[in-house]
Amino acid sequence: MIKSVNRGYIYVQPKQAFCDWAKQNDSDFNFNEEDEPEGSVYLIEEDFFDYEPILEANFKKIIQNECAAVSEEEIEIPKLNLEQFLTWFDVKIGATVFDTLTKKNLLTEEL
Repeated sequence: MIKSVNRGYIYVQPKQAFCDWAKQNDSDFNFNEEDEPEGSVYLIEEDFFDYEPILEANFKKIIQNECAAVSEEEIEIPKLNLEQFLTWFDVKIGATVFDTLTKKNLLTEEL
């Protein structure tokens, strides 16, 4: 049986602006937006009524994590506002998360 997890989500997928920045910071980054690079899912509170406060509360942490994943070297993370963030990433927000691996415990790790 599939279980519901008490979290919502923010799904971000890189757009060309992020790909261009990533290429400048890691010569091995060979993706463009048309390659449909893999996105990331960020779990958030389950109950919300408006997207903007959720994005406003989380977009800086998401930028830091996405940019840090580009290179193992120390790189300068750009300081973007929410409007700029939305030019770097396609964003989808939802309130329902299901766990199909019900026989395995969820593990977390500090990053």
